Amino acid sequence: MKSSLLLALFFALTTLTTCRTVRITDAYAAYPTYDGPDLGLTFVRGQAQLRVWAPTAEKLQLKLYTEGTGGTPVAEYAMQKSVGGTWAYTLPAQPPGRFYVVQATIKGRQMAEVPDPYVHAVGLNGQRGALLDPATVSPARWEDDLRPKLKQATDIVIGEMHIRDLTMHPQSGVQHKGKFLGIAETGTRGPEGVKTGLDHLTELGLTHVHLLPTNDFASVDESQLQQNRYNWGYDPLNYTVPEGSYATDPADPAARIREMKQLVQTMHGSGLRLVLDVVYNHTADAARSSFEQLVPGYYYRHKPDGSYSDAAACGNEVASERPMVRKLIVESVAYWAREYHVDGFRFDLMGILDIRTMRAARIALDQVDHSIFMYGEGWAAGTSPLPEMERAVKANVLKMDRIAAFSDELRDGVKGHYARQTEPGFVSGQPGLEESVKFGIVAATQHPQLDYSKVNYSKVPWATSPGQAINYVACHDDRVLWDKLVVSNPGVSEQALIKMDLLSNTIVFTSQGIPFLPVGDDFLRTKGGSHNSYNLPDSVNQLDWARKAQYLHINLLYRQLIGLRKAHPAFRLATQEQVQQHLQFLPNMPAGTIGYRLTDHAGGDTWNNIVVLFNGNRQASTATIPGGRYTVVLEGAQISQQGIRKLESGQEIMTVDLPASSALILVQP
Repeated sequence: MKSSLLLALFFALTTLTTCRTVRITDAYAAYPTYDGPDLGLTFVRGQAQLRVWAPTAEKLQLKLYTEGTGGTPVAEYAMQKSVGGTWAYTLPAQPPGRFYVVQATIKGRQMAEVPDPYVHAVGLNGQRGALLDPATVSPARWEDDLRPKLKQATDIVIGEMHIRDLTMHPQSGVQHKGKFLGIAETGTRGPEGVKTGLDHLTELGLTHVHLLPTNDFASVDESQLQQNRYNWGYDPLNYTVPEGSYATDPADPAARIREMKQLVQTMHGSGLRLVLDVVYNHTADAARSSFEQLVPGYYYRHKPDGSYSDAAACGNEVASERPMVRKLIVESVAYWAREYHVDGFRFDLMGILDIRTMRAARIALDQVDHSIFMYGEGWAAGTSPLPEMERAVKANVLKMDRIAAFSDELRDGVKGHYARQTEPGFVSGQPGLEESVKFGIVAATQHPQLDYSKVNYSKVPWATSPGQAINYVACHDDRVLWDKLVVSNPGVSEQALIKMDLLSNTIVFTSQGIPFLPVGDDFLRTKGGSHNSYNLPDSVNQLDWARKAQYLHINLLYRQLIGLRKAHPAFRLATQEQVQQHLQFLPNMPAGTIGYRLTDHAGGDTWNNIVVLFNGNRQASTATIPGGRYTVVLEGAQISQQGIRKLESGQEIMTVDLPASSALILVQP
């Protein structure tokens, strides 16, 4: 479509309210698109060129500033209309300023100054882009950085954490508290000499560390860091720039880039892979965003009355199905993987994004490294105008190869409903949740022994392989596991709660699929009962390393539990067919208990047969298992791969005792 006709159509439609959504969607589909790889600021032999997609702009001005905030422009250039709805300008070899913005004129109205959507380096608070090539800003020996080896997805063990949570405690032993560099410190110790920070993560046995959002977000004023404001960061400002408050100097565009790369480099050197929590489903402030200031309406979904749709429950939702939005998201993900050597991505509210965008991201990441892991929340926080059949919700994981989703079936089956906080789960003796737990044990795949009609949420399997299911009982959202168990089991002793806690994650780490653990739950982390600590102070959110010293025996059990999983491939089968062949649920189990066998050296395991038994009841129970000679390797709070004790029966069937709120694992070598 010719640009004059396109603009006329745009102007006409934006004045209409009748049938607004349909007509505006038609106008958006008519916008020219740009397929080139050079959107944003690119450098050729050190000289910068800026290309910005703004098809409805009448003109686009490029302004240069000396500083990242304040002052007046030191230079101003009229960008030139180019192909595919873009505007381009090649800057002088020695530009007079260090920072840049663009300003569009649309329908005769001068819009706000903004950095371009593809910006990769920014000044203070992300207000202006920086004339800086991130490829020239790296720690020493960055070119030698390599990802730790990963054989298959089910070998992954994910630990979730926030940068401040891991480092801010006064007794963390970390020098650069709350910073990228704090995560890059090794040898840190806390009370009674316990390992803290990065050393804690490696000691725990994780393979992947999931960091809550580290891209540039809006809620923390980088010029007022002395206020020590805290936020999880789910309010994205610039998608593909590190957050300045985590840098030692937020005003220096190079600092945040170099220091985040140093974090990645140190993690890789310690055998850990890095997962970024990415929030492409909405922006912090739609009206003031670079999206809306450059191409009004295009980047967001709308309701019939023209207002922003809000499936993110954050004021807006991004229209990922539109070609130039999809391009931005896919190229952003690929940039993080390529430029920062990131090893995985957790997509916040993935159910808002469309399936085609997720598939395109998978293809782009495969071109960087096939082992990069993708997963997300297979739901939205509200209704969306994009039909569910087109969205990356759990039910559509079947259509997304090598993309995983969280199993809230297992989560709420084990500990109780996430929102009804006082409601207990399987581990607290709540009846009727066995099939929901078993759904997680088989990693949301098809299994002939499961009664899907009794599963709490999904009534059909949604994963085609175990590598598509993330098993967990807690995350940063809602109460941490310990606080949930406390509030849902009033009057119960600490000893009994610890049994429930250990049983919860014993289920997670012995289930097929991929286990996920919020760091700190391994020593009974508490947030004082808070169920939404996104903006609460460090005193609530930080990991209390004195608590690790207090519950070091619990931490050791978690380490042993992860070690058990990593040592035995029977717990990490790679295909649905292997799970169907080797995992058999035991019949006639009493209510409130679950039992299954992993048979015939499943996955090439050295153990021939493994019997796994869970008693969620708050009183002792019994179970019948096939007779024979067994070695007990896990019994409640005891774990020993060499064996705790022996059991033997010459009968065809034998009975074993199951203490209250406990797990029992027996093996036949």
